[in-house]
Amino acid sequence: MPSSKSDVPEGTTGKYVKGWTVAKPWPVTLREDTPAGVVVLRPLRRRDANDWARLRAENAAWLERWEATAPGANRYIASTFGEYVRSLSAQARAGTSLPFGVELDGALVGQLTVSSITWGSMCSASIGYWVSQTVAGRGVIPTAVAMATDYAFFLGLHRIEINIRPENKPSLRVVEKLGLRDEGVRERFLHIQGQWRDHRTFAITSEEVPEGLLARWQRSREAL
Repeated sequence: MPSSKSDVPEGTTGKYVKGWTVAKPWPVTLREDTPAGVVVLRPLRRRDANDWARLRAENAAWLERWEATAPGANRYIASTFGEYVRSLSAQARAGTSLPFGVELDGALVGQLTVSSITWGSMCSASIGYWVSQTVAGRGVIPTAVAMATDYAFFLGLHRIEINIRPENKPSLRVVEKLGLRDEGVRERFLHIQGQWRDHRTFAITSEEVPEGLLARWQRSREAL
């Protein structure tokens, strides 16, 4: 769990989490013991390059049909993994995203990003993720999403949403397990594999889980 002797940042609260206090929102590492093993969310590092490339190659067929693209020819693509990590770190320091690598028992197995962070009158963000097919269905991503959501609420966000293509049954199972509210279909919402694709939007607000989403997920997992 993230911890520090410093005061909690102004405007935040530990109401939704197990005694977390942080000196600054990033970098941070989140950890939870699960029946599948120890799930950790932590910043990607440059030394993850080989493991990350191997995961992406091994899971190309599993992931590529859900991968976001950008219309036109002006899409910026990092030339090296180190540049990619620096870009993620800059976004995190700027407060626009929380980009995590996902570990299971010390091995990198995926990514999760809290993105499009908006403060002011909205206080919302979106969560996106991918995970190796070898660990899919074992509760790793539901646990990761629950931890990231609780941390986002801890920092003061009010609403988290996840947008999923209607055909993406594994991801739909994640939000089903977590009990996120189905807000309906957004037509031609995101550019995926060269076309504008419809997505279903699922959301949760801090008031819906006063004890934390992770605690609710743990209870429902034990009942399965």
